[in-house]
Amino acid sequence: MINSQCFEPASAAERRFARPPSALWQATRLGLGMCVLLTANAAFADDMKMPVNDKAMKWGPAPAVFPKGAQVSVLSGDPSKDAPYVLRLKMPAGYRIAAHNHPTTENVTVISGHFHIGMGDKLDEKKGMELTAGGYGEAPAHMNHFAWTTSPTVVQVHGQGPFAMSYVNPADDPSKNYAIGFFRRPGP
Repeated sequence: MINSQCFEPASAAERRFARPPSALWQATRLGLGMCVLLTANAAFADDMKMPVNDKAMKWGPAPAVFPKGAQVSVLSGDPSKDAPYVLRLKMPAGYRIAAHNHPTTENVTVISGHFHIGMGDKLDEKKGMELTAGGYGEAPAHMNHFAWTTSPTVVQVHGQGPFAMSYVNPADDPSKNYAIGFFRRPGP
């Protein structure tokens, strides 16, 4: 059995310190706490990227590892580094990405359009699932998967970099297909 008297101050001095803090002391503690929060908030604000609406995003051609026709906008991080990243990929209707895998988990959220994804060693439309706006898919590291669109589509991809793609069939890798444009001379 616990004796509650053991927890009560024994002397007058101990009782004086056991009293509730004064209003001045509470205000001082509150002020110090606010200073700490504001300082921490300023430090976090230095790391925060500015918010951006869709129309203000900067789009450019997707890296050569993607089939031609896609555009990319990096929202956060650097996909080429060992760090978190967020990017958006804009693809036209009928866009196809052959079976491939990544060294890290790939997380995809559909922003707009009709995005189809399937797991396997080759693109097979019978084995895919359609995701629409708000849909989400995850491909664990090294899992072979493929994708295609049936309408203009934008997906958001996030994960831990570095982002890389390895095609199951090396002939499907657009960055290694030197026959495309090799004999073409630059136009005017």
